[in-house]
Amino acid sequence: MRKWLKRVMPTQAQMHGNRFVGLFGTLLHDPNLWHLNRRSVANATAVGLFVMYLPPLGHTFIAAALAIWLRVNLPIAVALAWISNPLTMPAMYYLAYVLGCRVLGLPPRGFEAAFWLDWHHWLEILEPMLIGCLICASVCALVGYTTIRILWRWRVARQLERRRARYRALFEALDKTPSSSRQI
Repeated sequence: MRKWLKRVMPTQAQMHGNRFVGLFGTLLHDPNLWHLNRRSVANATAVGLFVMYLPPLGHTFIAAALAIWLRVNLPIAVALAWISNPLTMPAMYYLAYVLGCRVLGLPPRGFEAAFWLDWHHWLEILEPMLIGCLICASVCALVGYTTIRILWRWRVARQLERRRARYRALFEALDKTPSSSRQI
């Protein structure tokens, strides 16, 4: 998994060149922001998936700030925050709104474009949507964190078992006859 992540992840130099992330200056020189280990990747996944459900203002900046503050893998946190994009936002935020309405005991409105595009109604939907976003963000972060921890542990256990099998096969392939009569 580490090899694949290193291949698809941007390098430290590419991240320094990014105009949004570059605002953090020397804070980006912390090596913990670039490590690919189970703790860093799992926590970065949780940060990115939590930020993904925040209201759509500065996801990249918020994910980068949280990754720097928590000292987790910066590229993964920023990349996962971008799951929330103009194509996915309507469905995500409508789901959060419906969930918030259910929690507050309010009847949710249908998905009529005229209602949602009229800014006079935004205060009416803000409270249920924010509550739903907080619930969805927490659940996504928890599920993402747990999934990465389980997958990483499974992958390490599988690699260890392969190594053990390889050593067993190598040991069994050795000629067990002594090379001289003194070793008998």
